[in-house]
Amino acid sequence: MPAQHVPVAAPLPPRKKMEDVVTQHVLLLDLDGVLVDTRPVMQEAWRAVQQSHGIDLPFEMYEQHLGRPFNDIMERLELADADRIHETYTAASQAASPLARPFEGVEEVLHAFAAADWRLGVVTSKPLDRAAPLLAQLGCPFATVRAPGGPGRGKPAPDPLLLALVDLAADPASATYVGDMEVDREAARRAGVSYVHAAWGYGAPGTPEPRIAQSPVDLLRLLDVSKKSAPLIEGSLL
Repeated sequence: MPAQHVPVAAPLPPRKKMEDVVTQHVLLLDLDGVLVDTRPVMQEAWRAVQQSHGIDLPFEMYEQHLGRPFNDIMERLELADADRIHETYTAASQAASPLARPFEGVEEVLHAFAAADWRLGVVTSKPLDRAAPLLAQLGCPFATVRAPGGPGRGKPAPDPLLLALVDLAADPASATYVGDMEVDREAARRAGVSYVHAAWGYGAPGTPEPRIAQSPVDLLRLLDVSKKSAPLIEGSLL
């Protein structure tokens, strides 16, 4: 009986060594107080809430809780009828949105990170319909934007940061989150993500003192990113 020919499978490609695998760095950023100065917008919106709902709490009390979901803030301020207050706040915010401005140097820094092959994302407590126009002004290709309304809990829970990392197929160890409020720091800690405090934002760094960037440009130094030139990109991936 003639011998049968058994096809031999092609050899598998050699497995990459761990040292040959390049980890892509991820930079996640808060929106309000980090990328865009929205304090004038929020002040106008809170003024509308005070006038429409007879609330005498100063804006500074509201500002202390920035970064949390709106209903959470209302609960902490012991204000009832959060849904109606939110409607007033949202309408006034949209009317005052032209007052918002990117912080000086933010656009240049974002494009330097992109040119250095960092993947960029935004994790914010601002609803997407109000966040998207602000982010589009920056002309940056954000690979993910996580805002309220989707699955998971809001900050200080780690959920939005972890979901952003799922979007990017990235590990917490490869990511850094830049925020300006205590809830940002707490969310990063619980997600196992490195944290940098934006000193130009609205909140204090807290204790023990985290890494602090004194300006957007200072992020390049802290994260060891060379300042490369990169073309501006109209719009974003929103």
